[in-house]
Amino acid sequence: MDDGQGAGEARERWEALADLYLGHLRVERGLSPNTVSSYAKDLRDLAEYFAGSGVAGPERAGRGEIQGFLLHLSEDRSLGARSRARKLSAVKGFFSFLEDEGLAPRSRAGGIEGPRLPRPLPKALTREEAARLVASPDLSRRGGLRNRAMFELLYAGGLRVSELSGLALGQLNLPESFVRVRGKGSKDRLVPVGDEAAFWLARYLAEERPLLDVTGRAAALFLNARGKPLSRQYLWRLITEHAALSGIPHASPHVLRHSFATHLVEGGADLRAVQTMLGHAGLGTTEIYLRTADARLKQVHTSRHPRSGR
Repeated sequence: MDDGQGAGEARERWEALADLYLGHLRVERGLSPNTVSSYAKDLRDLAEYFAGSGVAGPERAGRGEIQGFLLHLSEDRSLGARSRARKLSAVKGFFSFLEDEGLAPRSRAGGIEGPRLPRPLPKALTREEAARLVASPDLSRRGGLRNRAMFELLYAGGLRVSELSGLALGQLNLPESFVRVRGKGSKDRLVPVGDEAAFWLARYLAEERPLLDVTGRAAALFLNARGKPLSRQYLWRLITEHAALSGIPHASPHVLRHSFATHLVEGGADLRAVQTMLGHAGLGTTEIYLRTADARLKQVHTSRHPRSGR
């Protein structure tokens, strides 16, 4: 095999795994098309650099090689601090994703520091918007009851879209009002199911799921018209379509997850309890919802208080 052929195969390997990660960003994370497009360019640059350096795939890239790539970026005077920070975020997120999916033995980019920039607050719906979205499915149509139960569970439990699509019937315990969720790194956690979500889940199990389970043996909790599990892509599209019809254009499964956490913190929930329900490895990731809650309180004060200086 000549060097050109080897570099071409290496580039294909990098790009195939990058495509998997970009799909995760679109569907799981609900990032905007512009952000995903920027990350795609960053990962193409990454693939080009490593393929040209003879690194056959991400699992072969060590910490030294990644630092070499970042040094290469730092020498590009056309890149500002924000662009370098985004590229670092793309690299670290990519390797972390591969680790979670079992496609790389460990994250090579952990601990590598980049330019420090303010962390943006996660988008969250208002309570009224969240209520409008979860109530939007048409119950007179096939799948409407299933969709209502799914939306209620997403908002009530703060589940990731991949966690929802992967739920098995046996993971739901309605008598005890909790669901056992398989999260990142194959770690299980118990998430409470509130009364409203439990009501709609019970209706779905009694009235609609038996009609969708055409074989009578389906293991998945939520099924499509053919009795198969729902894909992450279908769930993402379903929620964004219902959100648009409800006049909430910026909603996605991940925004519902952010809304779950934000509304809990606004209601005075213990931050460690929220961390456990979200499945965050560290408290630092969850603490951003304190900032979100503070920002909402300030907004309310500014718009409503007579001495706010409006």
